[in-house]
Amino acid sequence: MTEAASQVRRPGLSKSRISAFEQCPRRLWQQVHARERSEVDASTQMSFAAGHAVGDLACAQVEHGIMVEAEPDLQAALARTTELVAAADRPIFEATFEHEGVLVRVDILVPERSAAGLVWHIYEVKSSGSAKPYHIGDLATQYWVIANCGVAIASASIRHIDTSFVLESPGDYTGIFSDASLLSDISGIAATRDAMVEEIRQMLAGEEPVCATGKHCSAPFSCEFSGHCSSFEPAGPAWPIGELPNTGARLAEKWADADIFEIAELPEDAGLNPLHTRIKDAVRTGEVYLDAAGVRKATAEWAFPRIWLDFETIGFAIPRWVGTTPYGQVPFQFSAHVEQADGELDQIEALDLSGEDPREAIAEALSGLPGEGAVIAWNAGFERRCLRLLAEVVPCHRDALLSLAERTVDLLPVAKNNYYHRDQRGSFSIKAVLPTLLPELDYGDLQVADGGDAQLAYIEATDPDCPDERRAELAAGLIAYCERDTLAMVEIYRKLAGG
Repeated sequence: MTEAASQVRRPGLSKSRISAFEQCPRRLWQQVHARERSEVDASTQMSFAAGHAVGDLACAQVEHGIMVEAEPDLQAALARTTELVAAADRPIFEATFEHEGVLVRVDILVPERSAAGLVWHIYEVKSSGSAKPYHIGDLATQYWVIANCGVAIASASIRHIDTSFVLESPGDYTGIFSDASLLSDISGIAATRDAMVEEIRQMLAGEEPVCATGKHCSAPFSCEFSGHCSSFEPAGPAWPIGELPNTGARLAEKWADADIFEIAELPEDAGLNPLHTRIKDAVRTGEVYLDAAGVRKATAEWAFPRIWLDFETIGFAIPRWVGTTPYGQVPFQFSAHVEQADGELDQIEALDLSGEDPREAIAEALSGLPGEGAVIAWNAGFERRCLRLLAEVVPCHRDALLSLAERTVDLLPVAKNNYYHRDQRGSFSIKAVLPTLLPELDYGDLQVADGGDAQLAYIEATDPDCPDERRAELAAGLIAYCERDTLAMVEIYRKLAGG
């Protein structure tokens, strides 16, 4: 432990910075030298919040643990860790170590005394539902630092969420975590850290590295600098082969060997499936593909009144309500446009921002929808699952909910089989299709503009500290967004069927 106490310079590297380097050297260089270029989206914010909550819960489940605070500074944290490791009488949270200028803070460090002597167990807490390949590198960095500080490590594990956990009583999270022991996986990686740290230091001391954008920009994490880096890339293909649905990436790699990068340049004998052929023709000619008769035929049996339905859901890493699971999607809002045979539309909606379990209120409102007629959704499997899950947990409305589920049909494949505009860029999401047909109904004018925004709005609005005025503003944004989704389906269908 003498090294942990004797280091006096401010550490320049950390576990997360080494991880960033492994993803892309340019990412780490910008984190250190050009942080102002970063862009953090809503999903990243949610991931950060989930990670903090999961870490707090994991610590709460370890008895008699003591937290090493980062205040007043990390040097104090290093000194405090030295004291606690020497005492070895309790688990330590955020134990702080440094080796060769690399600082790590261990989520949970647990001592064990036996006849063989004192050893320690490392637990790195993750909010994911399993140990991921990139977790191994993180754990290896921690092991390398701690072992070089003279601490005997008996095990090193990822403590992750067990997604099979069901909350059976309020606040009882016993069993929500599972441990993946990875000590045997990290030893070899840890042995490479000396050389990697030297490589990183040389890179950071130099000019910004040149790294082309590619798959690594989104794996294992979405890079916060990808927008900046891509802005300097040479103009790529106007209509790249990679935009073809499902197998586009594989086809792009295949045809790159022949210096073919544009969809329109694919040869006639390329073996494209019918969908890809339609997309190629639309790209090449600039003409829209629409089979209105095919749309009408595919939907001829969709009885009136037609119920155009969309849910907004929330899934927490740590389930809030009895009967829910980690990341299990719980509906807190729906919009339904009910269309009569003469085209008359009525909009019905429900939104629960009480912070209590919203399922009963949503189920009750859904039970008031018409008991006959087609229920239409975009990517309808999701709406069916929501309805069936609600039927399980709110049995008094079971029959009505199951009836809705059984009558649910999917507009997405109808659009996919009968329509394509090249500006969809290979996507058949409603947000890709809508602006090609009805640009005036685009989501750009909305405060809540996508599902990630909706989840963030829900989290903020259900916070007890949220002011009433702000909660009302968020509610209005959520209502407008969900209503736009169902109205968009109605109008998309009318455009497609009308030709």
